[in-house]
Amino acid sequence: MLNIDTIKNGLVIDHIKAGLGPQIFHYLGLDSANFSCALIMNVQSKKFEKKDIIKIDNIITLDYSVLGFIDPNISIAVIKDEKIVRKIKMELPERVENVIHCKNPRCITITEKYVPQVFRLANRQKGQYRCEYCDAVYSSGTVD
Repeated sequence: MLNIDTIKNGLVIDHIKAGLGPQIFHYLGLDSANFSCALIMNVQSKKFEKKDIIKIDNIITLDYSVLGFIDPNISIAVIKDEKIVRKIKMELPERVENVIHCKNPRCITITEKYVPQVFRLANRQKGQYRCEYCDAVYSSGTVD
């Protein structure tokens, strides 16, 4: 049995789709953090077959829209004095900015670097987003 110490004050990012944990861990910069954090992969799950979990022994600022874009099934537990004080459930955000980049070579965001990469949720069921400028379609689940 794997043993990871309890968290006094920090965050637990749970219900991450198996395999997406390393991407989120890297995106959050936890691979170079100066505090304790753990990436636990392929954990048995009742809800899903397997899941990843990230435990952070520190309260850090998170961009919830990015986490919801990567995996809308994520939940975050805020821990204070070794107790869960708040649970946050992610969902697909209506809008993401500078998270993904348009692949359309004729899009203004490619030729004009100062224009932000903005995508709006087009289809919640399919997790599809459209570029605000050229209507190119992009699916949720990864960041550039």
